[in-house]
Amino acid sequence: MCGWGGNGWMWNGGYGGWGWVGWILTAVVLFVVFALLIAVAVMAVRYLSGAQHGSGGSTQPPGAEDLLAERFARGDIDEEEFRRRVTALREHR
Repeated sequence: MCGWGGNGWMWNGGYGGWGWVGWILTAVVLFVVFALLIAVAVMAVRYLSGAQHGSGGSTQPPGAEDLLAERFARGDIDEEEFRRRVTALREHR
């Protein structure tokens, strides 16, 4: 047995000297650690999933020629109409 008396433990029956304050401090620290881990995981998922959607976020709306090309590809307008409208767009730039 130790020479310090008591039940052989050095501090306050083996529980340190913090009492309930130690339990609250432990809970707060664990909460902060888990919150940081979750935040890092969410940021990683957003970063990795965002990389598949383009090169940086600022996407421009399609231009007039792009819209005409889509209409031509769908068959909404014929080749003659497509060429006439593209020529008109390019003349008025």
